[in-house]
Amino acid sequence: MSEVTQGKQPVVTPVRVVIALCLVAPFVAMLWVGSYARTEPVLAGIPFFYWYQMLWVVLSTALTMVAYKLWHREQRARAARKGGAER
Repeated sequence: MSEVTQGKQPVVTPVRVVIALCLVAPFVAMLWVGSYARTEPVLAGIPFFYWYQMLWVVLSTALTMVAYKLWHREQRARAARKGGAER
């Protein structure tokens, strides 16, 4: 039987995939050292190696915030569906 007919909600949803991508992207970017192991281009006298990593600090914060908001929105929707099904 499918999850819908059993009354269960799917574990993997498109929103959860987006959340996972938001959380994994900074790790992939920082672990792929070959992509930023250089000094050019220089931005305001700061070599690329350093400003790229600092940029990812800001991007990681933004992506984590997006993931957090999406997670809470999905949890509220799941609770509403679950509560509506019990009534």
